[in-house]
Amino acid sequence: MTLPLNPPQEAAVRHAGGPLLVLAGAGSGKTRVLTARIAYLIQERGVAPQRIFAVTFTNKAAGEMRSRVGALLGADPKGLWIGTFHSLSARLLRREAPQLGFGPNFTIYDQDDSESFIKRLLEQRGLSPKANPPRAIHAVISSAKNRMLLPEELGAQADSPLERVAAEIYAALGPALKQANAMDFDDLLLNPLTLFQEHPDRLAYWQRRFEHVLVDEFQDTNAAQYRLVKLLAAQHTNLCVVGDDDQAIYGWRGADVRHMLSFQQDFPGATLIKLEQNYRSTQVILDAANGVIAENARRLGKTLFTAKQGGEAVTLLTAADERDEAEWLAGELTRRAAETDTPYQGMAVLYRTNAQSRPLEEAFRFRGIPYRLVGAVSFYERREVKDVLAYLRLIANPADDEAFLRIVNVPRRGIGDTSLSQLVRVAAQWAKPLLETARAADRVADLRPNVREALQAVARLMDELRAGCGDADPATALERVIAAVGYGQYLGDEGPEGIERLENVQELIAGAAEWAETAAEAGDEAGDEAADAGRGEGPSLIERYLTQAALVTPADEGAGAPEGVTLMTVHMAKGLEWAVVALAGLEDGLFPLARAAGEPGGLDEERRLCYVGLTRAREKLYLSWARTRYRTGRLELSEPSRFLEALPPAVVEQRSTTPQWDRARRSSGGGTRRAARAVVEPDWEDAASQDAPRYATGERVRHRKFGSGVVRAVSGSGRDLKVTVEFDDQEIGTKQLLVAYAGLEREWESA
Repeated sequence: MTLPLNPPQEAAVRHAGGPLLVLAGAGSGKTRVLTARIAYLIQERGVAPQRIFAVTFTNKAAGEMRSRVGALLGADPKGLWIGTFHSLSARLLRREAPQLGFGPNFTIYDQDDSESFIKRLLEQRGLSPKANPPRAIHAVISSAKNRMLLPEELGAQADSPLERVAAEIYAALGPALKQANAMDFDDLLLNPLTLFQEHPDRLAYWQRRFEHVLVDEFQDTNAAQYRLVKLLAAQHTNLCVVGDDDQAIYGWRGADVRHMLSFQQDFPGATLIKLEQNYRSTQVILDAANGVIAENARRLGKTLFTAKQGGEAVTLLTAADERDEAEWLAGELTRRAAETDTPYQGMAVLYRTNAQSRPLEEAFRFRGIPYRLVGAVSFYERREVKDVLAYLRLIANPADDEAFLRIVNVPRRGIGDTSLSQLVRVAAQWAKPLLETARAADRVADLRPNVREALQAVARLMDELRAGCGDADPATALERVIAAVGYGQYLGDEGPEGIERLENVQELIAGAAEWAETAAEAGDEAGDEAADAGRGEGPSLIERYLTQAALVTPADEGAGAPEGVTLMTVHMAKGLEWAVVALAGLEDGLFPLARAAGEPGGLDEERRLCYVGLTRAREKLYLSWARTRYRTGRLELSEPSRFLEALPPAVVEQRSTTPQWDRARRSSGGGTRRAARAVVEPDWEDAASQDAPRYATGERVRHRKFGSGVVRAVSGSGRDLKVTVEFDDQEIGTKQLLVAYAGLEREWESA
């Protein structure tokens, strides 16, 4: 194995054994260390790949690491357990499900499935889903599961009616999911712990099975995840964890940075290795990041450095409002793409909340800049994709009631909500799955004859599909489903939108075929562990495909042009990097969020999130804030983020979209085209008047309704500021508009 490593990296890779904590700063080569250590264990220490359990936090990262390990070894590491906590737990549970009262073909419920399931449980108990929103109930239960609280413990702690209802539903949820042969995302983490507690022999088996346990992004583990890896490594203590306490940003979903801070107490004698040399960013960018994160008190402590001394200054932009900010960033990225060798795909704009993407998207579309929006509606969340996958789920697991409810009237079969409610009620009375109840619809009272026949026809259809698709690869199964139910015609009847949806279904089939081609190489799940454990043949191809489809996260996907600028939240950007990064919306109340100040450790976590954003940049970093921004439907004055105060002045250059009119330069003949025009400022707030948006005669603007035009006159001030615009559309002509309400946008390239 030949891979250039610095001394701390080399020490981590060749660590002899026992607990190891690798404190890996941003861009310090932690992925290189992890992959090199796995390859070292296999190649030089003779550890069989199937005896290594390696956890990452995204499916994408797992795929990249497996590929890198294969490149180092010169062969695919068949049998290696590498993936996310959820995917590896699901893989283990496929073998052990019968021990917990589940079938190995259990369904994994996503958030929509879980919320729909909770809604039915509420209705069965006469509780109003309107007064007790299923999404809120699900969030309370999920938080309790992440903290490993039992339903009775949640009930004892409940201090609101919603939490008391959540505790009641939580108590009913376990048995109801078991009847549906389904697990939700949180169960994938908790059920292995239940297995190990109730069946010590199975814990002993898996402890013997894995000689080495490695965990990436350790600072983001929650209580259940940490307990799982501690149990697996309890006998040999060959637990290697890699992470950065300065990048712990998932406290809101149960992650606990204290696991990293207390690792050396949990494992006395643990080795600590710090990776502080950064291979990503310039020293200027690192100076900015180090300055910000130094404000946090409770840290393990490290200072990033790089051999890439110097670098472009960090540009700090002050904009008038969010549209102004977006226009300036769009223009600046266009300039960089034209004047440097950095393509658009080497650039990213990051922000704190998803809502901030809208003005950026508008500005990018207006300029024709290709962009890729990550974190939008997932491909697997689209209606048509969920429809056809629900058929596949019901083939794999006939007890999946949520899948049944999704497909029973898709395409339409004349089965109304009232009839379905009756079926659900009877199924609950009989303690039978909905599909089995539909098969006996002739015994369900109060159903019209045509509805009984329709329900029994659905059951016959599913029996036929199961017989014809059970052993097929997922792409073939999907094609058979679509043909058998007439789904293509069903979408085609919807017109142009339906045609687009059908294209997504075809894309799903293509993706399933591609997945099947590499499934054997990537997974080795079809029988090796099952055979070792005496569990039979293992999961089918369809079951394995449904597992990976259920576990796809937004971080594994992107919408838009792959060659374009990436737009995403800072949370989504974790682990990624670009040559040019803009971190937008750095205002108090937005970044950090206003609520963070009132939460224990909230500001520290927001500061760590800012640090993550800063360290995504390799060559150039832009930071921006807007003096006014529309939030919750109204225009609000903003203050720059407190995080900006910690930036070392020597590495920052200030820019503004609203510079003061430079009289001296103008009188000396050195004024710019913009400075040479008459400029009027809207004085909406005295404190912000100098920096409010300006409109100049001769300036091109656009209006949402009337289109583009030229400002011919400016009059008034403050909230009475008016502009006279001659629009390009001759039928619209010239109009006088009140600036405060007109919603005008500048066409900067014509200014």
